[in-house]
Amino acid sequence: MQSVSRPASTSTRPGTSPNPRPQYQVNTQTKVFDTAHGRLLCIADIRGRLSALNDLAREANASAIIHTGDFGFFEASSLDRINDRTLRHLTMYSPLIPTAQRNHLLAPENPPSVIRSTVTISLLSEFPLLLSGQIKLHVPVYTVWGACEDVIVLEKFRAGQYDIENLHVLDEATTRCLDLGGVKLRLLGLGGALVPHKMFDNGDGNATIAGGQGTMWTTALQIGELVDTAQRVFDPTETRLLVTHASPGREGIINQLSLVLKADLTVSAGLHFRYASSYNEFSVQADFEGLRHKLVVGKEAFDKVWESVKTQVDAVIDEHQRVLLDKALHAFVEESAWKNCWNWNLCDAAYGSLVLDIKDGRVSAELKSQGFNYAYRRTITPSTIAATPDSAATSGPAPGTGGVTPKNTSATPVATEKPLPPHLTGSKSKPTTPPPATGRETPKLNGQQSQSQQQGAADKAERERAKRERKKERKQQERAEREAAAGGNKEGGAGSATGSPAQPRAEVDLSSPPPQGPKSGKATPEVSTTGAEAKAPEDGVTSPATESTGTRTPTSRRPARNPWTIFMRMPNPANETEVRDFFADAKEGILRVSYPQNFAGRNLKMCYVEFGDEDAMKAGLARQGEKLNDAVPELKQATDKESRAAENGQRGGFAGRGPRGRGGFAARGFASAGLTRGGAPGRANGDAPSSSEAPKPSEGS
Repeated sequence: MQSVSRPASTSTRPGTSPNPRPQYQVNTQTKVFDTAHGRLLCIADIRGRLSALNDLAREANASAIIHTGDFGFFEASSLDRINDRTLRHLTMYSPLIPTAQRNHLLAPENPPSVIRSTVTISLLSEFPLLLSGQIKLHVPVYTVWGACEDVIVLEKFRAGQYDIENLHVLDEATTRCLDLGGVKLRLLGLGGALVPHKMFDNGDGNATIAGGQGTMWTTALQIGELVDTAQRVFDPTETRLLVTHASPGREGIINQLSLVLKADLTVSAGLHFRYASSYNEFSVQADFEGLRHKLVVGKEAFDKVWESVKTQVDAVIDEHQRVLLDKALHAFVEESAWKNCWNWNLCDAAYGSLVLDIKDGRVSAELKSQGFNYAYRRTITPSTIAATPDSAATSGPAPGTGGVTPKNTSATPVATEKPLPPHLTGSKSKPTTPPPATGRETPKLNGQQSQSQQQGAADKAERERAKRERKKERKQQERAEREAAAGGNKEGGAGSATGSPAQPRAEVDLSSPPPQGPKSGKATPEVSTTGAEAKAPEDGVTSPATESTGTRTPTSRRPARNPWTIFMRMPNPANETEVRDFFADAKEGILRVSYPQNFAGRNLKMCYVEFGDEDAMKAGLARQGEKLNDAVPELKQATDKESRAAENGQRGGFAGRGPRGRGGFAARGFASAGLTRGGAPGRANGDAPSSSEAPKPSEGS
């Protein structure tokens, strides 16, 4: 039947198939699995990665696979028929395209011509390999077509030009019966997306199926023939499973169809959630009126299209098509089987699956979903919270804050897109009060853009911002220590210098500007006390009194490091190209190679290699022990410890800093506050060991 719902249709195909099927012929076969126990793996949206089917079947110990659409029915000539919008969509979701290449192709500045000139059939689907026999299916696969397929390829299957061992395409006239585990399972299939205004438009399809420009949709004749097929093969001893691409839970027409077909079970896809769902209408509707409303809405949408094209359709359909159309029109009637039909809507194959375990006539279900990663909530700090405009502090003061409520406490966390590894999901230290407000709005964690796009331009600005932040914290810490020292003097001089008698000191004027002492590279964490006067240690030096209840909350404003990053230390210098080539096959997953601004980084002996996902990083770590420039580099997963060591340029912590051994921040702070007169023998004014004695920062943990 020709396109009649859109006068401007570009379809040039005849109204009937050049290879018409004999009327009322049903293509049905029964597959007997000689076993008392069988497992069926149900998946959705394999998207052309057909080599994974055997692996998935082996992992699930499945006797067969049922697939619900977006199988990847494309061949080399399909690229010329796919429009730019659909090609971009396929590029965005194809599992065969490396992450780095996908990000490049989908960059906003790239026109559609860049994608079209770059993407080949090998990046969209492995179907040509399956067709040529290079990939073989080890178990039977029963599939319908999805929303993004080439209708010309499906027509070749229907005409008998294509035939692949163990691949069975379910359509409105093709059904299969699986006999296993004491159950005769009848498979009925309906492919394509449900687009009501296209239900009377064949596009580039022949006979009953429809599609064009890389997409496929369901037609009214397709539904009518499926009803006819189901009626002709009806057997009360069978259990009926309807396989659709569109979800009965969302589409009233598909829901009504499942009831008309007397389906016991339905499996569908098309919603692309990270969790699969299992339900029946009785479990989610308060009463039958709720279901009736959904069915009526679907029927009204169908009737609206039918009334607008009725005259044109009657003029072009033949007698056989009129019979099928009548079955479709009369299919939308009320049924009372809504309590007995069970539905599953699947997530994409990359995120989960359903296994129907059949034994002794019982059909059990095992539903697996990857789901969402909530680990980011364990790492939410003031530096990873996006402040809400005009936010008001509504929560009570945290313990130990002395009634001071931190600013902007009612903030909204922003999640990262990728899961964080265990070493970034929180620490064992107790929660503490946030650092003093800085007066600047804390940037959001951007989970929607790739790390490669964020960090490239922002690294320099973030380093400068972090430097200013440390400087401001240092000044605030010095003031707090001077105040603590002044309080200690008034209470009895608990902070006298080691080994020296108490000496009169000039009172500190807190209203005057703080004296400028030697500056250090890092702020000293506050030391928690219980509020009572601390007992002086044997050396006479005491920690400043503060109200903190634990360790300081990190205040870095840098974006979160890509969790799938490898730290690489090289005995011999290597540039970025040599580093990428070192990872061999794993280099396809590399997003970015960066050298820290320390001595080793500037000399190309230390770098960070960021990968797009955990599997790519693991493949990179597998290169441990291989040679690069005649030496074996050290590889390990990067942590925040490396980032601090690299970005602070090999500075020590609270120990000595620099070649002159000026001492740590705490010692100089005590000295400037008058809490100590000297240090260990041989070190003036309590200085820390020289740089030759100071511990070197480590690059791995």
